[in-house]
Amino acid sequence: MEPTTTIRSNIEDYIRKQGYTLQYFADISGVNAGTLSAIIKGTRPIAMAQLDLITQGMKLEEGHFYEIYGAECFVESAPHWRRLEPFLQRCAELDKLDCIQRVIQQVTDDRSYVSELFELAEYMLERGQKKAARMLYECVAECEKYQHSERLALCHYRIFTLSLGQDQHENLRAAVHFEPYINRLDEERQLDAIKDLANTYSGLRYWDKVYQLAGELEQRVEFLERYKNKEIGYKRTFKHPFFTYRAYAYLLMATVWGERQDYEKALQYTSLYSNLSIEEPAPEDLVFIERFKGWAEVNNYLYKLMMGDYEALNSYLDFIEKNENETLLGLVKIMEAANLYNLDVDHALGRFDAYIHLLLLEDHNYMPSYNNQIKDDRYTKFWAELTFYQLSKGRYTEGFNHLLTCLASAHKIKDDSTIIYCVGLYEEYSMQASESVKQNYKNLIKEVYYRYGKKSNVSVNAL
Repeated sequence: MEPTTTIRSNIEDYIRKQGYTLQYFADISGVNAGTLSAIIKGTRPIAMAQLDLITQGMKLEEGHFYEIYGAECFVESAPHWRRLEPFLQRCAELDKLDCIQRVIQQVTDDRSYVSELFELAEYMLERGQKKAARMLYECVAECEKYQHSERLALCHYRIFTLSLGQDQHENLRAAVHFEPYINRLDEERQLDAIKDLANTYSGLRYWDKVYQLAGELEQRVEFLERYKNKEIGYKRTFKHPFFTYRAYAYLLMATVWGERQDYEKALQYTSLYSNLSIEEPAPEDLVFIERFKGWAEVNNYLYKLMMGDYEALNSYLDFIEKNENETLLGLVKIMEAANLYNLDVDHALGRFDAYIHLLLLEDHNYMPSYNNQIKDDRYTKFWAELTFYQLSKGRYTEGFNHLLTCLASAHKIKDDSTIIYCVGLYEEYSMQASESVKQNYKNLIKEVYYRYGKKSNVSVNAL
């Protein structure tokens, strides 16, 4: 990161080549002439605000000198937080992540700014500067002196949530890496951490892990009920009303029993969060009470449908049509039930034809989060179930189109089990595939093989 020229020499050269006087350039840049003279002579350091004004006066893009500035101020000389903080903030605003990375690698050698970097990371996260914040969290985690400190655990929690995206392998890696740090967080923050981790494993369909975490969440709630809220001056630090965490634990448990196809137990746990009641509920509490009531209603329809109660279908359709957040999951479950019990759900598909068409047009490049991870999983699962439904009914054109959509989505999020499922379906019905379908399938499988480092020119040609 050694600069070939200094910022001072760049300013001098610009003024000379333009034929400006120092005063004239001071007027157009907005920097005091005396200050400008001292900067050029090297007797006064350049503040970030002055650097931005000078850059604008020279008609250069914002942040043009940041790399040189970082080297001059924080690598070649001892850094000072009063100058470092605004530099990192401006780099984050302009998305100059390389500048941030180079500087923080240098300034944290003596660990003198670990606390300040952590606070700045929290500030950046609040402002939505997630990539820059993650860099600082990773730096702080690496430099943290005390391995059992809450700050280290909180850094890993932040890194975990910022790491979640479409790649299921990366999501699993992030979850496994973070899990040992949960117990180092304060008791209240553990509630959100366990909930987030459970949601991640849910998106990965690790149902035993989800059930274990749901039990841990319930235990943490019981502990806080006994001890924490009896403290004088108690103030919550968790995100949601306290009562929601126990209810969410029951929701997770019901979900797991549903996935295990034990729908009676799923209904039992659903009843535990269906009618929540607390004393003197605040407006926020009422919102969550209604939310859980809605989830209980739709899940009651769902589990009855999955038990073969075809009469529950229309009520379920009415609910997911009115509640867009439940529509995709609802369609997944309807197709599962249809394939499990050989039900005719053509009328349901017709009712949601416009929604299904929009699914094909959506660009599933979400910001990383466990919610979007779950959406990607549901999206892929829907096309898998719909593919089987159409192919089993002899609708080969629709079925193969859905299969290619499903395979592409599964490849994108690295969902290996669904990729294998698609391959199995294709092999079973390949005699009915058109030449264009065969070619498109061959191209997609080639991409899958390349990702695994296979010599696909041999394997794919054998298809």
